Amino acid sequence: MSRAGAGMAADMAAQPATLAALVDARARIVGSLRSTLRPPPAGAVIVGRGSSDYAAVFGRYALEAAIGRPVALAAPSLTTLYDVELDLRGWLAVGVSQSGRTPEVAAVLSAYADAGARTVAITNERESPLARAADAVVELGAGVEAAVPATKTFTAELVAFALIAEALGRTGLMASAWSALPDAVARLLADPEPAELAAARLADAAGLACVARGHLLCIALEAAFKLREAAGLRAEGWSAADFRHGPVTVAGADLPLLAVSAAGPAAADVAELADRLERTGTPVLRLSPSAIADLPLDPSLPEPLATVPAAVRAQQLALALALRRGVNPDRPPGLSKVTPTA
Repeated sequence: MSRAGAGMAADMAAQPATLAALVDARARIVGSLRSTLRPPPAGAVIVGRGSSDYAAVFGRYALEAAIGRPVALAAPSLTTLYDVELDLRGWLAVGVSQSGRTPEVAAVLSAYADAGARTVAITNERESPLARAADAVVELGAGVEAAVPATKTFTAELVAFALIAEALGRTGLMASAWSALPDAVARLLADPEPAELAAARLADAAGLACVARGHLLCIALEAAFKLREAAGLRAEGWSAADFRHGPVTVAGADLPLLAVSAAGPAAADVAELADRLERTGTPVLRLSPSAIADLPLDPSLPEPLATVPAAVRAQQLALALALRRGVNPDRPPGLSKVTPTA
């Protein structure tokens, strides 16, 4: 029997190679998408579940910034349960599923195509039902994951959304930043000690609030999700702005805060919230490029691409905390790799 967490660790270790392959294929992927994505859509809607839904949160930011038009996260049950008929003529619909075999995601993307949308699938499996339902496919190339929690496929999905954004319009991401991404992740994976020290601080925590804003909001949500599914910690992800509107009242010594940010317009707001709560007794962990970060990031990556190493730091924390708590993150109780929903 393999040791606990061996599968998740192996999946995480594969990320630099997976990301490098996507970066190397960047020009080809963007070029092939442009024929599907022209003329620019009137708006876009993204459908996913689980970790893929949190990647979709990043996709909303990336795509809306690229096209300057509304981008929404889907309400799948309106299609699958309520039989609501939509008019998506002129819109883009993106379905995201690691396996491409989540029935609900494939069914909703097919319904959106019937409603007039142009469709793109993000998936590991080009021959999956989701891929077959789409006009174009961004194949992740991450391969099968050994553990139930998604790691290498999640970071590949972030890159896929950034590539779709580039196909839609100007993103401001330079070739040099793209080229630096795989090595930045490799260096971080070679540095697990910060996550182990952070996990020690959370060993007896009953819960955790994870906050971020902007492009990094998806990481606060995904970090909380990973800590729930891999380590059994009752963690919740919030926008730092929304956290101020009520949830901040439960902050205190018995509810640690994970503050996530990267260099960019949202960083000062997240830092202000973290500093203020820390002064009033809340234990704070910082995942950022800051000199005082508990989980440090490379400060040279632009904010959209910084989501990728930030996700890896969250994975390291979830793995370290799971092992510290005696939980096998490869097979969390009650979970399977493909979760059928209607």
